Amino acid sequence: MSQRIERDLQRFRKIVRGKVKSDLQKYVSRGELIGKKGKDFVSIPLPQIQIPQFQYGKKNSGGVGSGPGQVGQPISDPDQAGTPQAGDSPGGHILEVELSLQELAEILGEELSLPRIEPKGKKNVISEKDKYSTIRKVGPESLRHFKRTFKQALKRQIASGTYNPMQPRIIPIKEDKLYRSWKTVQKPDAVACIIYIMDVSGSMTDEQKEIVRIESFWLDTWIKSHYQGIDRVYIIHDAVAKEVDEHTFYHTRESGGTKISSAYELAAKIISQRYPASEWNLYIFHFSDGDNWGDDNPKCLDILVNRLLPEVNLFGYGQVESPYGSGEFIEHISEFIGSHDNLVVSKIPDRDSILKSIREFLTTGR
Repeated sequence: MSQRIERDLQRFRKIVRGKVKSDLQKYVSRGELIGKKGKDFVSIPLPQIQIPQFQYGKKNSGGVGSGPGQVGQPISDPDQAGTPQAGDSPGGHILEVELSLQELAEILGEELSLPRIEPKGKKNVISEKDKYSTIRKVGPESLRHFKRTFKQALKRQIASGTYNPMQPRIIPIKEDKLYRSWKTVQKPDAVACIIYIMDVSGSMTDEQKEIVRIESFWLDTWIKSHYQGIDRVYIIHDAVAKEVDEHTFYHTRESGGTKISSAYELAAKIISQRYPASEWNLYIFHFSDGDNWGDDNPKCLDILVNRLLPEVNLFGYGQVESPYGSGEFIEHISEFIGSHDNLVVSKIPDRDSILKSIREFLTTGR
């Protein structure tokens, strides 16, 4: 019975995965999953999910075409007038299904054909894991090694002459019993730090910030699935940059000008002080409408090329289209794409472009 239940559960989960994959563009563009995010699970609404099954009618109730009526007669009168009333039949329902963030990342990777990330840095954090690889003479009965205990008892009975091949009964005694035991294995964990940078100047609207929030959720989900631990840093900037918490990152709007170099300078400082590249896998995603103070571009690109790109696994610049921004910065930063494999530039004109942008950022496998 338990095996049948497990098979049915696995079949149901395959149906759920297929439904999520087929509607992934909708979930990404609408941002439905972000508000439903729990600690480790996401609740996904799945309308019209159907599992084929037999439905039996009443015995001796007739079959197809039975009962009174003429050929071509409608089942009900379409012209019948009446007052709308509350129905007494069940309607369609939306099924809420929980998926872990790990499963969600797998679905994203399968749908976009994303390569696995190869970690490069090792944070100097040691994790301990118990590995059952040794044998002891004492231990709980639940860990008794039956095969080795049997062999030990057999050796003892043969050596003592009590073993009878005609009646091969092996009876272990206390001295024969051997038990599985563990030893603690220490290993460093691969960890990562994601630095999110966003322009919050007056030219960035609430819609652009929502696009950034949705795309960051999916980028975060994919990267997190490859590492034991994730640190996140949030930097906002207009003409001046500052580090903030996640809530402030998505809900701040300033009215000043834009100097991207202030954010890149702060990111480089944070990396050098808290996240050395020799120990950490570093990811930077910068979202802007492309508006930047003209005299600031040379300084900004100098910090990017000489201080950030040599340190990070991946630097992604996403330019969200705004009716107020100039959109020129993407032209300057795109000049360095060919000479730096860890630099990715993506245009995000609207929500329907988020999935394409995610593929562009993560297809490097870094």
